[in-house]
Amino acid sequence: MSREEITFQSDGLKLVGHFYKPDNVEPPYPTIVMGGGWCYVKELIQPEYADHFVKQGIAALAFDYRNLGESEGEPRQHISPWDQIFDIINATTYVTTRDDVDNDRIGVWGISYAGGHVFPVASMDSRHKLLVSVVPMVDGWYNTLRANSNVSLRAHWAHIEKDREERFQSGKDGRIAHSAHPHDEPSAWPAPETWPVFKKFKDTVAPNHEHWTTVRSAELAMMYDVRPFMQRIIHQPVLMVTSWYDDITMTEHEVPAFNSIPSPRKELVQVGGDASHMSLYDNPDHVNIVGKACADFAKKYL
Repeated sequence: MSREEITFQSDGLKLVGHFYKPDNVEPPYPTIVMGGGWCYVKELIQPEYADHFVKQGIAALAFDYRNLGESEGEPRQHISPWDQIFDIINATTYVTTRDDVDNDRIGVWGISYAGGHVFPVASMDSRHKLLVSVVPMVDGWYNTLRANSNVSLRAHWAHIEKDREERFQSGKDGRIAHSAHPHDEPSAWPAPETWPVFKKFKDTVAPNHEHWTTVRSAELAMMYDVRPFMQRIIHQPVLMVTSWYDDITMTEHEVPAFNSIPSPRKELVQVGGDASHMSLYDNPDHVNIVGKACADFAKKYL
C-alpha cells in the first residue's frame, strides 16, 4: 500500500496524518477514518489494521489527535474525549475534500477509547455509512471502578482532587502514567501488561508515543459514557470486536452494550482462546483475525 503524509485543520489546530491508498484500484476509493485509543499516535497498530482495509480496496486515514504526536495542541498529552470525537469528525470532513475519496462510502473505525468514540461520531454524523468498534471503552466510570480495587480507587480519586487544587493555583496540568503496576506508581489504567506492548511500538515504529497523560484526562474519562449514543444507531451497520476476556475495557460491559444497539445490521465478533485486550495489538494471529473481520465487514457494506 502507498502512504501519503497529510495535514488538516481541527478547531484551528493542524493535525498530522497518514492516508493509505490501495494499489491497483482506480479512485475514488471507499475510505475508513481511523481513531486510536488512549495515548495513541498514528503509527501505533493502526497501520497494521489499515493494511487489511487497503487489501480490500479501501483507503484508510490514521492521524494524531490534537495534543499528541506530530499534531498541534496544548497542553501536550491532554486527552479530552470530546475533542478527539470532533477530531475524527474533522478528519472525515478532510477526506470528503479529496478527489480520490468516494464521499458516499465512508466509514469510521476505532479501537479501545476510540472504539467508544465511534458511537457519538456516527450518531451525530450521517456521512459515516458504517462503524467498526474494536474492544471499546463504553463507560469510563465503570472501567475506572473495575480497573481499580476499592482502595486503589480511593487513591486515584484523591490524586485527581489534589491535581484540581494544584491546577487551580498554578494553571498547569499535572501528569499521570498511562499504565503501570499499581504498586509502582499511580496510573490512569493500572494494567502492568500495557506498557511492555506500547514500549515495543515506541522503540520500533511509534517513537512519538508518550506513555503519560494529564491527570485531568483521567478525570474526563470517568465522565465518559457512550451508551446513550449506541442506542441512537438505528440504521448504520455496526461491527463490534471483543476478546473473550478483556479486563481493560471489560468484555462483560461491552457485550450488553452491543445488544442495546437498535440497528438490525450489526455483528459481534469475539476472539476466543487466550485473547485479551492487549493481544489485539501484539499477537499477529489475533491482529489478523480482527483485521480480516473489520475489512470484510467494510467491504460488505461500503
